[in-house]
Amino acid sequence: MNGSTALPPWLPTAPCTPGRCAAHPETGPGGPDGRAGALLAVARLTAGTGAVLLGVLLTPVAGLLPAAVRLALVRGWVRAVVRAFGVRARYEGTAGAVTGPLLVVANHVSWLDIPLLAAVLPGRMVAKTEVRRWPVLGPLAALGGTLFIDRDRLRALPGTVRAMAAVLAGGGRVVVFPEGSTWCGRAGGRFRPAAFQAALDSGCAVLPVRIDYRPTGAAAYVGDDPLGASLWRVVTARRIVADVRILDPISSMRYPDRRALAAAAQRAVTQPTVARDSANLPSSSVHQRASSRPAAASSSRTPA
Repeated sequence: MNGSTALPPWLPTAPCTPGRCAAHPETGPGGPDGRAGALLAVARLTAGTGAVLLGVLLTPVAGLLPAAVRLALVRGWVRAVVRAFGVRARYEGTAGAVTGPLLVVANHVSWLDIPLLAAVLPGRMVAKTEVRRWPVLGPLAALGGTLFIDRDRLRALPGTVRAMAAVLAGGGRVVVFPEGSTWCGRAGGRFRPAAFQAALDSGCAVLPVRIDYRPTGAAAYVGDDPLGASLWRVVTARRIVADVRILDPISSMRYPDRRALAAAAQRAVTQPTVARDSANLPSSSVHQRASSRPAAASSSRTPA
């Protein structure tokens, strides 16, 4: 997800920082409505955390249920978690019409991306190993079958790609954020091609998804942003709307290599025109200079 202060040179990074990209007039201690806003924020934080903990406690019981019932429960649960934190989700596209193994790829803005996708496109998530150590969410991710990747060990990448290909070849679904790091949503990074090799090796289709938030800054989880600070920003926002657009699947058979397939998926994700909340742009944001250019151009600071 978000970056770190001491990353190896081969890892993708973004110029997004909490101070420049995640600030928003509707966020902050106490929220927009003083004491009433603070009470609402605490209520949301309590409800959201409680919903997550309930899912953890019920995981052993859910494991005994039939697969179809368990899947329905998980989808309902993640929707409840998102809603409890005060986020309204709107979906476009026909996820239910897409069957068979799929490599689901999406732009990456926030930790909210994960439950938003799990609500309509549940599958084996790919996440950095640090997520395993997160309180509450880490054990839950492990129980959900997350494929963890050690980003500090470049030699571990082929093994992760093989694991992804095995899931896809077995008829499963894998969800990955190929930008490799969170971006603020006003600009995005280049889709890294490694994950797309799994689609080529298994012969499955790629399903691109675009995620947008309004206000953008409140949802963004970027740079060295602590998870607690991001949670507080989310619950103190007056309202966050997440637009999830499920696009047409891309046949991996049409592309000769992973770089071409990754570029095609990125074009699909960046082409949709979604209304921007221009009032959210901080005056000093680096993305004021990048917002008028294609997303690929704005990722020039991301290492190859």
